[in-house]
Formats: sequence, structure tokens, C-alpha cells
Amino acid sequence: MSVPTPPRLLDLAGMHLIREDALVCSALEFLPTELFPPLFMDAFRGRHIKTLKAMVQAWPFVCLPLGGLIDLPHVGPLQAVLEALDVLLAQKVHSKRCKLRVLDLRNTGQSFWSMWSGASTHGFSRLGMAPVAEQSSKTHQPLAPLKIYIELCLKKMTLDNFLTYLLRWMEQRKASIHLCCKKLTIFAMPVENITKVLNMVQLDCIQEVQVNWIWHLSTLAKFAPLLGQMSNVQRLLLSRSHVSALEKQEQQEQVVQFTSQFLKLHHLQDLYLDSPSFLEGCLDQMLRCLMTPLDHLAITNCWLTESDLTHLSQCLNIHQLKGLDLSGVTMTDFSPKILCILLEQVAATLQELNLEKCGITESQLESILPVLSCCSQLRTFSLCGNVLSMAIMEKLLSHTTGLINLSDEFYPAPQESYSPHGALHLGRLAKLRDKLIEIMRDLGRPRAIWLSSSPCPRWSNKTFYPEEPFLYQCYMSA
Repeated sequence: MSVPTPPRLLDLAGMHLIREDALVCSALEFLPTELFPPLFMDAFRGRHIKTLKAMVQAWPFVCLPLGGLIDLPHVGPLQAVLEALDVLLAQKVHSKRCKLRVLDLRNTGQSFWSMWSGASTHGFSRLGMAPVAEQSSKTHQPLAPLKIYIELCLKKMTLDNFLTYLLRWMEQRKASIHLCCKKLTIFAMPVENITKVLNMVQLDCIQEVQVNWIWHLSTLAKFAPLLGQMSNVQRLLLSRSHVSALEKQEQQEQVVQFTSQFLKLHHLQDLYLDSPSFLEGCLDQMLRCLMTPLDHLAITNCWLTESDLTHLSQCLNIHQLKGLDLSGVTMTDFSPKILCILLEQVAATLQELNLEKCGITESQLESILPVLSCCSQLRTFSLCGNVLSMAIMEKLLSHTTGLINLSDEFYPAPQESYSPHGALHLGRLAKLRDKLIEIMRDLGRPRAIWLSSSPCPRWSNKTFYPEEPFLYQCYMSA
């Protein structure tokens, strides 16, 4: 029989203290730092309210990562912590033991709790939660505002109970508390409620914004002033923004109201705009407002003019692009020269290129093949949803064979795989697949490509990939 591991002395001390609230409160000034996290976990889960309040007021770490412990809808322990903060904020003379400056309500502190409970050996200095050296006397200096970090995912028509309670608690404490959020995600919520929440948040803390909901241009214009205050945003994703017939007279003014906010986003790196119908014919207006070179740009599933693409190719802030996604932007009637110029601007850095469902013609593709072969950093390339013949695919494979970093290739099944009525013929596809393998064998470089069995877009928009790519593996002899 295996002998059970005896409890540590610290564990035994904590088990004894947690049963005696009065003893804990009187001993906090002398309690070893190592006892605080496991004792706090026991008090929080056991809902020892008095002990919790006392421990918050003597917390010896800069950060209290509470999010990993919160068990909604049981908010009693959380309320106790906030009440303790009230006492702490009202004190003019603070305990020499308390170093608390950050309350983290995100679910990010599991490493901290497991480390101090003995379940992890990770060093805690890199977690930003190391104990601060204790002072020999009480401090009389005013403290900087306490920071509270939360995850903001606004996805209901009204605010949930937890967020409502937190915002009400903060309303009278704006001067002494900063509510911080690094990632903001918005689903279905009226813009009035969004404004109400964001008025309580330090907007310059936000680094990523995702709007995953259908917004009319008028709604986007109302949101724009808030976006302009998010000066440290690095990643912005907006999906499905539409212009209604009633908005057309005011459309230009609303477009300006939105695009002018980019003048204030000095750290923007990744910009994703899905279905931005309002950009047709005025993309240059947004491009002129970009203040920093972008790493990733996606403008998808919308109509753009040839002039829009020309302005994009001339934009100075795309020269360092790592990712370019123009899927769903119809380019059938565009001059091939514009596509060549656009690729030339990004050839040195581009790693991901998505041209799915762009209506690219074979003559256009043939024109861009020389510059495509110069995209030496390219790793992912997709042409799915376009109509390509076997002849142009052979040229495509030949021009891209020198791109040694290219590892993910997504192409449509050759046009010859389909009947005149648009039906996929599996027998033909199998023969063409064998021919493509033979072509890759002749080119001499191992590679794997995915074929989309999507019929011509006029017959169907369905696209799927096989479970595994078909490939040609070339093993070189030693």
C-alpha cells in the first residue's frame, strides 16, 4: 500500500486559520506571504466573507487575479471583495502589508493560484504577480487609481447581472478606479447600451475590437467617436456593415465620421472589414487616414471599383503587409496591371494571400504569375471559388514551385472536372488529380495542395475540402 503524502505545515496552518475568522484577521500583519493565496482560495470557495474582506485589505501582491476563482451566479464572495476595496480606497493611511493595485476579473490567473497551492513550479515573476518588498512603515502617499481588468463580450440585448452590478459599483468611484479591457467583442446589443458600458471603461486600454454583428452605417457612425478614443487599438475587426436606402443622402458624411477615426489609431496593425458596403468608390478616403503600416488587411465580400484597387496599390501603409485577404471582391473586369502593381508592393513581406471567389479570369491570373513567383515569404495561398482550367493550373504550379515557404495551397478543381451543366464528375476529377501529381513530380519539389470541389459559382456556392490534401512527396537520396 502506498503511504499518503502528509499535508504540508502551511496547509495545516491554513486549515486551522480558515476555521477561525477572528484569528485570521488578527494574524494577517504577521502571516507569511506564502499562506495568502491558498488561504484566500479556501476563504473564497468557502464564502468566509469576513476573512475575505480582511485579506483583500492586506493583500501582499500587486495583482489579485480573481477571475480564475469566480463561480457565477454566486456573487457573494465577489461582493465581499468589492466592499473590502471600498474600505481600502477610503483609507488615508494604508497597511504596510497591502500592495494591491490591480484586480483582474478575467479568467487568466490559474497559473498564479496553482503555483501558490503547490500544484505548479512555474516562476511567478513573469506572471507580474510577485510580492512587493514590504515597507517598514505605513505609507501616507496617495495611491494611483486601482485598475480593474475585465473581459467585455457584449452579446445580449441588455447587460447581464454581473456587469450591471460592477458598473453600478464603479459609478461613484471613477476617480479612484480605472476599468480596463484589452479585448472588446460586440455581438447583439443596442449602441446606446454599448455607449453606456464604454463610458465606464478606460478606452485607451483596449487593444482589440471585434464587432460580429450587422450594423448599418448610421450605427457605425455613432460608434465612431468611441473608436477614436481607443488610441492603442492594434487589431480591428468589423463585419457586415450595410447602407440602407434611407441613409444614402447622409452616407458621405457618415463615411467621413467613421474613416476619420483612423487618424487617431496610431498603433493599428491588423484591419479586417467584412462586407463593408459603404467603401465602394471611396476606399481612398479610409486609406488616407491610416497612420501606421499594417501587418494584415482584409476587405472581403463587398463591391470595390477599379479605382479603389488602384488607391490600395498606391497606399504607403501596405508595403509591409504579411496578410492580404480580398476574398469575395469581384475583380473580373479589372485591369491585370492593377493586380500586378498591388502584388509588387507587398511581394517582399507577404505571407498569406486570399483571392477566393474574386471572379479572377485566366488572363488576369497569367499576368500576375511572374510577380506572384517573387513573393518569397508566401506561406498560404488560396484561389478557391474561381474558374480555372487545367492549362492555367499547370502554369500556376510551375511559377510557384520556387516558393519554398509555401505550405498551404488551396485551389479549385479544374474546370474540366465539371459537366456543361456544372455538375462535378468524380471520374474526371480523379484523372486530373493524377495529372497534377505528375506535373508536381516533374517540377521536383515536394508539396501538398488542397482541391476545392466547388462547382462554378453560378451553380453553387458550396465549398468543401477533403479530409486530407493530395500531395506529391519527393524523397531525395542521401
